[in-house]
Amino acid sequence: MIRDEFLVYGNPAIEEAEIAEVVDSLRSGWIGTGPKVALFEQEFKNYVGAEYAIAVSSCTAALHLSMIVSGIGQGDEVITTPMTFCATANAILHTGAVPVFVDIDPTTMNIDPELVEKAITKRTKAILPVHFAGRPCDMKSLMRIAKDYGLHLIEDCAHAIETSCEMGKVGSIGDLSCFSFYVTKNVVTAEGGMITTNRKDWADKLKIYALHGMSRDAWKRYSDDGFRHYEVLVPGFKYNMTDIQASLGIHQLRRVNETLSRRNEIWERYNNEFDELKVATPANCPSDVVHARHLYTILIDEDFLGCNRNTFQERMQRSNIGTGIHYTALHLQPFYQKTFNLQKGDFPAAEYISDRTLSLPLGPKMTDHDVSDVIRAVKECCH
Repeated sequence: MIRDEFLVYGNPAIEEAEIAEVVDSLRSGWIGTGPKVALFEQEFKNYVGAEYAIAVSSCTAALHLSMIVSGIGQGDEVITTPMTFCATANAILHTGAVPVFVDIDPTTMNIDPELVEKAITKRTKAILPVHFAGRPCDMKSLMRIAKDYGLHLIEDCAHAIETSCEMGKVGSIGDLSCFSFYVTKNVVTAEGGMITTNRKDWADKLKIYALHGMSRDAWKRYSDDGFRHYEVLVPGFKYNMTDIQASLGIHQLRRVNETLSRRNEIWERYNNEFDELKVATPANCPSDVVHARHLYTILIDEDFLGCNRNTFQERMQRSNIGTGIHYTALHLQPFYQKTFNLQKGDFPAAEYISDRTLSLPLGPKMTDHDVSDVIRAVKECCH
């Protein structure tokens, strides 16, 4: 065993500023959607460079609402990647539309634009790329395809708060962009999400749909401005964020450059230490790219190491090091196989990654000693 205490994968770094802000919300009596959500939205849109930001209860909610306001519905098709969490595809299904998977680039692990273009049919309404691990997709090509075919481009930025590319910061490029603040993400609100867009009409609709379909700013009806009557305009959802969640997010976002710097340090240590090992490490990015450093994934190839990924992960567990798997490709999951007649062999690049990928701990809360323990465990598992 490498260490006495288990190193939890994705353990969030919560500091005193967040705790004090949460306590302030509790003492204020305003713990639902309120002024701190509005402040978080303002600071987030400024950070990514978008015109509008709408805070919601999760990235799943963000994806679902983005489908709705962009008019995607029954029988439509949305092209996306199988190398993602199930929420990406499920949000499409919840509108009555169909997820159409295309394979990934095996180097970047992001959706392959050439395959996207080949998959377009008369039923295609949108492209939904996922910036996997924090590396931006080829947005220049995807934007060109979306424009040429009159499609919406909805970005899944769950891994990519800090990410930017030659076209700018993610969250300001596509028609709609969806972020996650889940407990393992780079900015944490325990649960939560954000939608950014440059279209006012969509921003207004998103706010309405996110809170029961009630007229905009209905949350203010209990403020000191006096009771405000509201109207129910559409059959909306309970997808709003609370001020308690936003209290965490405000300070997490203000430290985002600091925490990215720490993850960069860990990333470089891993790269240097694993250079001679028989594991594949993340591919380098072009100089004009900012990688969000959300996931540090190694690929475990049984032909080289003599053990498969699952055995390697079990050995890490016995060393008291937590790891993750991102992801089992969606077309290998029973629901999608049965519903869409998918099978092993359909997307070979995604399958290759899916069978071998292992995510190592990578977070600003990690000490240098924690990082050394991970490195030692990986090296021992390789021998």
